[in-house]
Amino acid sequence: MNIERRVRKEMDPQDLQRLVTQTMPYGKYKDRLIADLPGHYLAWFAREGFPEGKLGRLLALMHEIDHNNLRSLLDPLRSR
Repeated sequence: MNIERRVRKEMDPQDLQRLVTQTMPYGKYKDRLIADLPGHYLAWFAREGFPEGKLGRLLALMHEIDHNNLRSLLDPLRSR
């Protein structure tokens, strides 16, 4: 399933808020907010495969946001 269809199919309205509150649980960027993960790291997951479950869904969503240069859409959510 391509990324765009996966994001649309599994989109939860709270996912945007989760991007600015949930941290990466492992790896080089452990404890960094998902919204703050670098684009090259998100692109690596897009090439190699996103993890299953909620984390994979959030990483795929963040990749789409980053790829389309829409990170600024998350700024208002950071202050909540």
